[in-house]
This record gives sequence, C-alpha cells and structure tokens, in this order.
Amino acid sequence: MLKNAKAKGTRNEHRSMAILEAAGYRCTRSAASLGEWDIVGIGSTDVVLVQVKSNAWPGAMERRALQDFAVPPNTRRLIHRWRDRQRLPDVQEL
Repeated sequence: MLKNAKAKGTRNEHRSMAILEAAGYRCTRSAASLGEWDIVGIGSTDVVLVQVKSNAWPGAMERRALQDFAVPPNTRRLIHRWRDRQRLPDVQEL
C-alpha cells in the first residue's frame, strides 16, 4: 500500500510540473530531499515553490511550516492538491 501511495505522489508531482512547464517555468523535483517543497519552478520573473498533495490539504503544522518558510520577494508558495480522477489540481497560494 505504501508503495502505491508513493507512486501516486510521484505521478502527481510530475503532473504539477507539466502544468508549470506549460506556463513557462523550468522545474525540478526536490521531493527526495524530504524538505518542505516538492517542486521548485523558475520563471522569467518569479520563482514558485510547490507542495503537492493527494486528496487532502496539508495539516495545520505542515501548513504553518510552509507559511513560515522564508522566501525572496519574487517567490510564490503554492499547494497543489490532486483529488482522485480530477484533471487539474486545486491550488492554494500561501
């Protein structure tokens, strides 16, 4: 079961990267580092940090850690929540 959940998370990270790349960002996955952010996207005018979730939003403690993460002024912090059988994620900006 854990293996399937990990595969689902990886698949959703790649789906989020495809959306960002289509919008002009160069992306890299940082999920293996077990840090706060799963994806770092660099655009021509800004940087996006994305936490990718499957079905549930982050809990209160995780959300607080994401909000408190210090970033430069031109950086956006996003949460992509992929619900089962949805074509696009629900997106929240912190």
